[in-house]
Amino acid sequence: MSTTISGSQEEEQEHRQSSQETRRANRIRGLVVWWNRMRVMTIKEYLQLYRDRILIVFMIYAFTLEVFLAGSGVSMQLQNAALQVHDSDHSFASRELIHRFRPPQFRIDGEVLNHGESIDLLDRGEAMMVLDIPPQFQESLLSGDTASVQLQIDTSNPVLGFLATSYGEQIAGQYGLEAATKREGIGVNQQVAPIIQEEHRVWYNANQNDAWFMSVVEMLNVITMFAILLPASAMAREKERGTIEQLMVSPLSTFQMMFPKVLAMTSVILVGTFITIHLILQPCFGVPFRGSLTLFMVVTAVYVFTTAGIGMLLATIARNLAQVGMLTALIFIPMVFLSGAWTPPENMPSVLRALSAVAPLHHYIDASLGIMLKGSGIGLLWDSILAIALFGAAIYGLSMSYFRRQLG
Repeated sequence: MSTTISGSQEEEQEHRQSSQETRRANRIRGLVVWWNRMRVMTIKEYLQLYRDRILIVFMIYAFTLEVFLAGSGVSMQLQNAALQVHDSDHSFASRELIHRFRPPQFRIDGEVLNHGESIDLLDRGEAMMVLDIPPQFQESLLSGDTASVQLQIDTSNPVLGFLATSYGEQIAGQYGLEAATKREGIGVNQQVAPIIQEEHRVWYNANQNDAWFMSVVEMLNVITMFAILLPASAMAREKERGTIEQLMVSPLSTFQMMFPKVLAMTSVILVGTFITIHLILQPCFGVPFRGSLTLFMVVTAVYVFTTAGIGMLLATIARNLAQVGMLTALIFIPMVFLSGAWTPPENMPSVLRALSAVAPLHHYIDASLGIMLKGSGIGLLWDSILAIALFGAAIYGLSMSYFRRQLG
């Protein structure tokens, strides 16, 4: 009786082991099939992108020439501001003040004879600034009386107008202080008058080179645009060609339909980013890369996955490539304005400031500038990276859910 029981137990144990091995083999076989499907779909996306020659040319232009033009052709600094002079004193003091408006900020274009001519030059845009020095300017300085000069500025461009006003105030104030020091005597002035010495220390961009900021931000904008556009156009192309119906009746899951598009386009964008850094930013503009390139590429990959979710969501709404282009512009432009690259969030209204806090491009710019220009590590940037990842998970889940409902 005991022999019969032990024999049945051995048979049951062998059956259990055989079932476990069968399940394990099935899992391995299913995993192999899953990876093969992902591999084939990813290769298909590469091939479809390769056949779209116009889009490839556009990408090459955006990651090279557009970034170069942004870094070399756009500047927020005051350079060669056209200055006209109305000198009614023609003294040594007036000439000294005039020649303190030097390049590269200012360019003296000539002298006007009366006030009406200076106003006409400002109205016609032939001059940005007019320096008006009154009669007896030097005599007032030497006697200790108040000496006033007038600086008329065209502020059609408020940024450049503000910079011109600031530079003009500094030049006039410094010249007045030096004139008062010479008049009162150096020794007496040092003992009696209080002296405030101002020292500036600029970090991370000591020369305040606009090209560093403009080129890097333009690269980040290009990454954002293509992270939305490429996956969305790939999905819209499936709709236009009618192949989306073939995918729907295939054994592919929703994830296997969508993720290869994101994966393929993310790798293409990362290659373009790597080329931009080593072909445009560093050789052409000398942009330093003080942090980890690996960390930057990882953060970029996370960000591209995030914005690719936006593109996939747009693709589920759009019916063709034209609608994808319009929806991309509709999303991309507000993202740029809310990023804080052009307007600090502190200067925005409260509603826009709240939207900027959840905008992924805002956190991506902070993380990218921190890595490239400041050399920051993940210990300082973890909150920005986490915000990007959370937003990406939410938007990608929403796009998959909406696409699954379309399939159903």
